[in-house]
Amino acid sequence: MSEPTTSEVRRVRTGAGLTVVLERFGGTSERPPVLLLHGGGQTRHSWSGTAGQLAARGYEAWTMDLRGHGDSWHPEDESEYSFDHFAGDMLALVDALGWDRFVLLGHSMGGMIAQVAAAKRPGALDGLVLMDTTHGPLEIDRELAMLGAEIVREGGMAAVKEAMDALEGDGPLGTPANQRLLDERPGYRELGDQKFLGSSPAMYASMIGQMIDQLDRLQHLADLSVPTLVIVGEQDAPFLGASEAMATAVPGARLEVIADAGHSPQFENPDAWRAVMLDFLAGV
Repeated sequence: MSEPTTSEVRRVRTGAGLTVVLERFGGTSERPPVLLLHGGGQTRHSWSGTAGQLAARGYEAWTMDLRGHGDSWHPEDESEYSFDHFAGDMLALVDALGWDRFVLLGHSMGGMIAQVAAAKRPGALDGLVLMDTTHGPLEIDRELAMLGAEIVREGGMAAVKEAMDALEGDGPLGTPANQRLLDERPGYRELGDQKFLGSSPAMYASMIGQMIDQLDRLQHLADLSVPTLVIVGEQDAPFLGASEAMATAVPGARLEVIADAGHSPQFENPDAWRAVMLDFLAGV
């Protein structure tokens, strides 16, 4: 499938004085716009190919750099990072763009932010997509996570990456599907490293603890009346159970497990992921 080669980049200053960078793919459409939220340590460029493909099918697709990521503002104070801050930024952008209704997709940490935003303003959503994410505390080794927070405070993102590289495995990314991409796609590892290293140390130190200690949102999800799609890669073991629970909790939600994919099915099995996404959007 051919993809549009052009996009429009915008810098939007929210009411809180935060400068956020957005990118739009495709022109204005009668369909609701689709906003794609990246995960922690990623950027809007994690969605560029996907957004281009959605635009080729007639959708107005938007990506954004969350605060502390990419080209958006990087506050240096850890207190400036929380799920409420991220969701507030996103909703401020929605207001600035004049959207009454839109479709929201969140991946990993972005999926957690999407759940908070959906609880704040459910009436604005025509559809919600939760991808390789969780409704409650992240199940990772607390001691190692807190050690990572201390390392990043002292030595920055390069230091914590070095410490992570020294550990066996790659966390949720350590799947056969991800390894296949690392082996077969030139520059894939380097691009991921660049996104991670360009992220805010304060963001990392703050959010790693908040993801472990966050409140369970399953009951809030059960109160939603929004068409919802839950996507998870079949190899993404840490998030399979949570994905099933979210799909069960949200009335009428649909669960799609993407074969031959791990934590990032939009990269690892893009054809299957795209088919599921386009089918859901057609229903919306």
